Amino acid sequence: MARTTSWWKARRVKHRDAVVLCVLSSAFLLSAGFFSELVPEMSFPEIYEKFLAPVADRPALLLLYTILAVLAFTTAFGVVFVLLGGWYFIRGRVPRGRFFVGFGIGLTSLSLLSRLARATLEQGSPLAFLLPLATSLTGVGILLGVAAHTTMGQYALLLKRHARAAWRRWRRARRAPRRTSRT
Repeated sequence: MARTTSWWKARRVKHRDAVVLCVLSSAFLLSAGFFSELVPEMSFPEIYEKFLAPVADRPALLLLYTILAVLAFTTAFGVVFVLLGGWYFIRGRVPRGRFFVGFGIGLTSLSLLSRLARATLEQGSPLAFLLPLATSLTGVGILLGVAAHTTMGQYALLLKRHARAAWRRWRRARRAPRRTSRT
C-alpha cells in the first residue's frame, strides 16, 4: 500500500521557478492589454463608459461584462490559461501545467498574429509592428511564458533535480567539518 504524504509535504510549493515565471508572464500580458500603445483601440475610461457604466447597477451583469471587456480588449487572451498552468505547477502536475501555459502563450501569439498580418498589409513590412512589440509588455510577457514552459520540460526537470542533489552534497560537505565531537 502506498504511503500517503504528510500535509506539510503536500502543502509545499513545487517548481517555484516556473510558478514565478507564470505569474510574471500573466502580469505583463494583462498589463499590456490595458496600457499598450501598440494598438490603441480604446482607453480604459472609454471601455468603462461604453460597456460597463450602463450595467453598473446590476452586479451580476457588471461582473460578466467586466470579464468580457478584459477578454475582448486585451492582446493577451491566454492570461487565464498561463495562470492556470502556474496553478498546476504548484500542485506538481507538470504535464497539465505545461499544456495550459503553452495554450495560453499560443492564444496570445495567435491574437497578435492577426495584428501582425494587418500591419503587414497596411505598411508593407511587419517590422513596424514587431519592433515595438519586442520592447513592450506583451513581448516580455510572451518571453516569460515561453521560459516557464521551457523550464518545466523533461530535460529541464532532470537538470533541476541534479542541481539540487549537487547543492545538497556541497552543503553537507561544508557542514561536516563543523561537527566535531569533543572527546
